[in-house]
Amino acid sequence: MTAPLGLEAFTIQGKLFYDDSMSVDSLLQVEAHEPPAAFTQLTPVHDASTAHGWWRSAVIYQIYPRSFRDLNGDGIGDLAGITAELSQLAGLGVDAVWLSPFYRSPQRDAGYDVSDYCDVDPLFGTLTDFDALIAEANRLNLRVIADIVPNHCSDKHVAFQAALTAGANSPERDVFIFRDGLGEDGNQPPNNWQSHFGGPAWTRIIESNGQPGQWYLHLFDSSQPDFNWDNPAVHAEFERVLRFWLDRGISGFRVDVAHALVKAPGLPNWGGRADGNSSEGFPGQDAPMFGQPALHDIYRRWRSILEEYGPDRILCAEANVDPLPRLAQWVRPDEMHQAFNFPYLHAGLDLNRLRHIITDSLLSLDAVGAPSTWVLSNHDVVRHVSRFGYDGPGPRDGDGIGPDDVQPNEELGRRRAAAATMFMLGLPGGAYLYQGEELGLPDSTSIPGSMRQDPTFARTGGARIGRDGCRVPLPWRSAEPNAGFGHGLDPWLPQPESWPALARDKQESDPASHLNLYRSLLAERARLRLGSGSLAWVEDYCNGSTLAYLNGGTLVIMNVGEESVPLPEGQVILRSSAADHGHPLGSGETIWLSAS
Repeated sequence: MTAPLGLEAFTIQGKLFYDDSMSVDSLLQVEAHEPPAAFTQLTPVHDASTAHGWWRSAVIYQIYPRSFRDLNGDGIGDLAGITAELSQLAGLGVDAVWLSPFYRSPQRDAGYDVSDYCDVDPLFGTLTDFDALIAEANRLNLRVIADIVPNHCSDKHVAFQAALTAGANSPERDVFIFRDGLGEDGNQPPNNWQSHFGGPAWTRIIESNGQPGQWYLHLFDSSQPDFNWDNPAVHAEFERVLRFWLDRGISGFRVDVAHALVKAPGLPNWGGRADGNSSEGFPGQDAPMFGQPALHDIYRRWRSILEEYGPDRILCAEANVDPLPRLAQWVRPDEMHQAFNFPYLHAGLDLNRLRHIITDSLLSLDAVGAPSTWVLSNHDVVRHVSRFGYDGPGPRDGDGIGPDDVQPNEELGRRRAAAATMFMLGLPGGAYLYQGEELGLPDSTSIPGSMRQDPTFARTGGARIGRDGCRVPLPWRSAEPNAGFGHGLDPWLPQPESWPALARDKQESDPASHLNLYRSLLAERARLRLGSGSLAWVEDYCNGSTLAYLNGGTLVIMNVGEESVPLPEGQVILRSSAADHGHPLGSGETIWLSAS
């Protein structure tokens, strides 16, 4: 028999397996899964987990505070609005919420430019409002994780303002990365690094004597100077910040740009793409601004601080590190608890790529005793309803979608998004959801240039659309102004005309809605304990059109081909469409079957 998808065949103890990444010795160490009668070929990858830790199988819901719910009528979401709607998230079935930044900030980059790490920006409320949010989350048995932004701060931060006036070679400037320029009169940047938001990663300042002076590094906007993590004072300050929020009841931190804090000695030019990108992935494995070894000691120290507060406080790395075995170094037992799985997010519906990434993720992270995470959308990427609304890459692959671009097919995208989410939530490990994806929201693609807020749009002169489309304020109640986002001023980004039809209250009464599919998925995922389960590829359904795995007694099959696929024997648990349970598996559909 020929192995499917070019996989190598092995016979072990009389059973036939196909494998795409494991050696025979590795397979012998995996407990054999007895295939149900309908399956003739299984490739085991991951055993069910008995390790303790709520995060290992948790579903965590990302809240983007500016766009969640506006309770005070100023057109921008706030902490009180989050508190008012937390019961909706508890009813959805998530285990925790992750809050994007709500700290004091000039809001040049939607709060990722922090001017005070230990206070709430008045735009979002007060520390008292934060405490009320924590109290309500505790009542609902929801944990709260906060963003922390340690790579850079706002140029309005008191420490950076002190650095500007203190002069070259001062202790104040050593908190940041100031360097003399190159060329005649120092009028050229210190190296060739580029900002992720476009343009050079260096800005020259005017010294107190009125003359052009040193340059400071900012991997992002010029209003976001990078900290110098070679300075012990920076370490001490962030340890203070961690304790401040842990003392207020936070359950952990999502660490923004966790891979970038430490830069290579001497800040050498980067021979590849100057923003750190490589042709194989992001970021380049050898880029001098990413993934430096000293980072691990920082996170070991942070882990020890969290453990002082008990075993249930966690760190999650936003670490763009490739390849996956290298990312596993970030989640060793004394470092981070989780790391975002960006390869999975970017795999789309490419079945060969999905299979490889899932297998590689589970094997790499199993090797260090860590769970994998899975995610399809967040505040930095086009929502997956819109991404999957194209046959092939979008018109601006890796960027937003504008009104002049070819528009996605929303009906197609929503059907595929439901299938992809169902496939993801059947996987063992933790999962992240982005606010509004449970409503099947697409990106807003009609925002005019005059209303765009993302600094990427401005810094590239509109060449890059940016991330505003996935950040549009949510629709809550279809008949209310602004689809129930808030009464008062218009939302900070305009809502599409389709928003009222997708509002939460309208979907609640529809058994076939996207919202009720998510509720059913999360309920069954918890009941079946899929997050702590196992995974074996079911080769009978792994081909160019379908991909299938067995998690315990649950069979998950996704069909991305053009033709329907007959179902194997087994009781239907859920399917991503409203098709009858006895109907074949349609194109762009996923099904969960009880196979035991």
